[in-house]
Amino acid sequence: MSYVEVPGAKVPIRMWADPATVDPGALQQLQNVATLPWIKGLAVMPDVHYGKGATVGSVIAMQGAVCPAAVGVDIGCGMSAVKTSLTANDLPGDLSRLRSKIEQAIPVGRGMHDEPVDPGRLHGFATGGWDGFWGRFGGVADAVKFREGRAVKQMGTLGSGNHFVELCVDMSDSVWLMLHSGSRNIGKELADHHIGVAQSLSHNQNLVDRDLAVFIAETPQMAAYRNDLFWAQEYAKYNRTIMMALFKDVIRKEFKKAKPTFEPEISAHHNYVSEERYEGVDLLVTRKGAIRAGSGEYGIIPGSMGTGSYIVKGLGNAASFNSASHGAGRKMSRNAAKKRFSTRDLEEQTRGVECRKDSGVVDEIPGAYKPIEQVIDQQRDLVEVVAKLKQVVCVKG
Repeated sequence: MSYVEVPGAKVPIRMWADPATVDPGALQQLQNVATLPWIKGLAVMPDVHYGKGATVGSVIAMQGAVCPAAVGVDIGCGMSAVKTSLTANDLPGDLSRLRSKIEQAIPVGRGMHDEPVDPGRLHGFATGGWDGFWGRFGGVADAVKFREGRAVKQMGTLGSGNHFVELCVDMSDSVWLMLHSGSRNIGKELADHHIGVAQSLSHNQNLVDRDLAVFIAETPQMAAYRNDLFWAQEYAKYNRTIMMALFKDVIRKEFKKAKPTFEPEISAHHNYVSEERYEGVDLLVTRKGAIRAGSGEYGIIPGSMGTGSYIVKGLGNAASFNSASHGAGRKMSRNAAKKRFSTRDLEEQTRGVECRKDSGVVDEIPGAYKPIEQVIDQQRDLVEVVAKLKQVVCVKG
């Protein structure tokens, strides 16, 4: 489908979804964003749903301003995927050992490494820029510097919620490695700090929603946020890269005879800010649950822990600010999912997947998400499908 245009206060809202099916709370959030004086465009992806700060599945283009709560607390959250030389025939019938080995190599939940991961000892990890990255940590907000020890030890860890590590098989029986994570606790600490600063500024006192408080260009507060924001986005990318290197090491050890090789890594943020230019105007584009889908750019659109995911290539649709959805999108809240579904439902909906099937992950049950095929179909003018993957192992936080 192409987009549907919904009138907004300052700009029209371009929706790659049927407005009649969008939660009223999410629609109100979108209308609120469209009132901001700095807004230059607003695009809505088919996985749209109500979020904290701003609507998940929205692309907010502003001139000379950025909203930290719209970016959210998991700065730089995103996906990575790698195609391997392994095939489905190389996999054992019982995948529980492999899942256990992945969980041993990559801490999940609130866990962290006992000692910081030394990237110089990881097979194939490019260490260029690593020292400079950590050197810039001294320049982030003083309010969160005391978290440095935790930030170092959480580098290369998964987290919780909808974060995951998966081993998948595509339609040609090739095996893929995939994972989803972000900037861990340090990203949250930085986000919380700057959201508080933004909400205290005088120009934000009369907004329709205090969560839409912004920083304005050429102010000290904007400069401080941009510094910390881009550092946290880099942290998130390094975090995924290190986890992927640890994942590859598990695969090398578990499949020694097959001598697996790995294609170049696909990596895509989906909670972040980018400086981009449209129609001759420099904009700050916030993708809140959306990936960049410029012409020829690879992206990853996951479904749920029982349905599968898609590797896509962007078509460069400027109407969407070169964006696409970041996943299937929730159709009910976590609390609603816990009330509606049981562990028996989870077992049924994840049949054939080696994963947790306990009450701790019922809120991540496939039934809590929109059908991924429908979401893909609604954005055929934004991306083309390169590969469809089905997970056989899923590690949740």
